[in-house]
Amino acid sequence: MRIIRHCVKNLFVVSLMAWAIPTMAQWELDTDRSALNFVSIKNNSIAETHVFNSMVGFVGKDGRVQLAIDLDSVETLIPIRNERMRELLFQTSLFPTANITAQVAPQVLAAIAGGGFVTTDITVTLSLHGAERELSVPVMVSGEEGGLIRVLTPKPVIVSAADFGLEEGVTALREIAGLNSISTAVPVTLHLVFTPAS
Repeated sequence: MRIIRHCVKNLFVVSLMAWAIPTMAQWELDTDRSALNFVSIKNNSIAETHVFNSMVGFVGKDGRVQLAIDLDSVETLIPIRNERMRELLFQTSLFPTANITAQVAPQVLAAIAGGGFVTTDITVTLSLHGAERELSVPVMVSGEEGGLIRVLTPKPVIVSAADFGLEEGVTALREIAGLNSISTAVPVTLHLVFTPAS
């Protein structure tokens, strides 16, 4: 199983690289300094923060943003829960990645080019579990020394499990864990760092 997952991860990175080449990437995601977190709420009152440990992404010269999340890399700090999320919720054998695309307006890139700071809303397209939806994401974008771009969400983005056909997976998680409830509205936060492409 680990060998299969390793091959899937490699395929996921290669496929995204091929997807991004036509955009002539100007910036590349610094995975060591970036994070995508989501919060699960169980029994109506217990909130726990989780993270994905593997992502790749690019920002093109034209402002096009591409980000792919390896769903097998979900980390909840409980190994059996990681496995259940992979198998019962995300069904990573069928849907190994979540993909995000967006278009950053040229004026935003221009404003941050000299170390500026912009707060705005960006429409992103999220492809997850065979479904695709548009989401409005509030972001703070800053340009920093060395041409680095930092993107933060000042408040969580709420993603609905129902929009992506994940309700059955949530129910399966709730039943196998013996819980009274797991919220199907999931707060998501981003902290992305992009460095100039070499």
